[in-house]
Amino acid sequence: MADSTRPALELRGITKKFGSVVANDRVDFDVYPGEVHALLGENGAGKSTLVSVLYGLYTPNEGEIIVDGQPVEIDSPAAAIRLGIGMVHQHFMLVPVMTVAENIVLGQEPSQPGGLLDLKAARARVRELSDRYSLAVDPDARIEDVTVGTQQRVEILRALYRDARILVLDEPTAVLTAQEVQELMGVLNRLKQDGTAIVFISHKLNEVLQVADRITVLRHGKKIDTVPRAGATERTLARLVVGRDVLLSVDKPPGHATEPILVVEDLHVRDDRDLEAVNGASLSVRGGEIVAIAGVDGNGQQELVEAITGLRTPREGRIVVAGRDITGHGVRAATKAGVAHIAEDRHRRGLVLPFTLAENLALREFRRPAYSRGGWLRIGYMRSRAQQLLREYDVRGGGTDSYASSLSGGNQQKVAIAREIASDPKLLIAHQPTRGLDVGAIEFVHRRLIEERDQGRAVLLVSLEYDEVRSLADRILVIYEGQIAGEFAPDASEEELGRAMTGTHVIPEEMRA
Repeated sequence: MADSTRPALELRGITKKFGSVVANDRVDFDVYPGEVHALLGENGAGKSTLVSVLYGLYTPNEGEIIVDGQPVEIDSPAAAIRLGIGMVHQHFMLVPVMTVAENIVLGQEPSQPGGLLDLKAARARVRELSDRYSLAVDPDARIEDVTVGTQQRVEILRALYRDARILVLDEPTAVLTAQEVQELMGVLNRLKQDGTAIVFISHKLNEVLQVADRITVLRHGKKIDTVPRAGATERTLARLVVGRDVLLSVDKPPGHATEPILVVEDLHVRDDRDLEAVNGASLSVRGGEIVAIAGVDGNGQQELVEAITGLRTPREGRIVVAGRDITGHGVRAATKAGVAHIAEDRHRRGLVLPFTLAENLALREFRRPAYSRGGWLRIGYMRSRAQQLLREYDVRGGGTDSYASSLSGGNQQKVAIAREIASDPKLLIAHQPTRGLDVGAIEFVHRRLIEERDQGRAVLLVSLEYDEVRSLADRILVIYEGQIAGEFAPDASEEELGRAMTGTHVIPEEMRA
């Protein structure tokens, strides 16, 4: 067992600059064996940069790294791994077509005589680690066929396979269901008991308070404070993160709903495996209201959104937006009808990462006369419009000519949100709109969604965050196995919603028709 009286890891005076931008400014940080030390901060505060320095992805301009009491130089992830440092990135680094076991041993494969891969030994080692830490995985399952929660367990196992004693988790709960989050908390507690030092980066204050022993807050690249979990509250942490008091629950005046903008009738949609994911769902969203779709992940939410936005063709049913039937007519027809889409996956659907921010912000509107004349883009206007949106949505870490790939995940999300809301839609579909955002940005996005509602737009919110659904929705629709399992008021109890989400709620007769 490691010496728990001495830090497993110390970062002293770490400074990292990108040109004139100071991402980390003389930051001190340490973590002890058997401790979870959380790292909090706004999007762009320098959290990911700091752990990227630790993992050898960046070289610091100043400062030193100390592991087990000894100064070290970490100039690559391979050097970090040799020192017992493992990292689970916010966006998983797995090979989809390979199996769980193949991904875990990749780069350190056990071999048979003659240099052939010893798959039997690989499977055995994976099973040994998964049993030890209760990280249930099937070594022979392909990554592309398993859930996001399982993929995260694979990432953790991959680090443990390389004998990681210091484990860095960058936004580990961002894409997990509530049940998977609790499973992860159990895993972290078992790792703590085994003496692993854990750096836990998150924006979710309740989770930080649940799992962390100490909490360090960064703001604008500088360390603000390190506080013990004892005595800390969501409100005090939010104030440290943002530098002001933050409304953790948005103040929402009564809505004034008008005529239906979105009407979905008896919709049937199949998933990528050709299985029915949406099974006869019907719903409507009126102008001037927010309707939230709540449910356990994987019950047809993604396929429902993709059908409405034109990304997936339904097998049966009808989708009408502002009186126009757009069923199966594709993305352009949905866009012309007035549909805007804040996508769940900002990398796959929300942004073109090799494009500049100005280009990304113009993607919906580049055909309009303001953006182009005679088939040529008006670059000056495109940049000035982008600059206005970046300022309005407080996007940090880049300018109009910065590539989207250079921003932190939260600031990338702000760019995607800015583009969709600025298009003046009739129907705004917000699918996990605050995933990866800090507490101040969440407050801002919630306010904007309510402003969109109050301006008469129809807002369809799809979220796995129970508090977000209850805070924003005028009506809550629960989806279960591709069907609308019930409609609830925002003040419905957690137990009522939970029963509907698990299929034990009695569906009213009028909703079965």
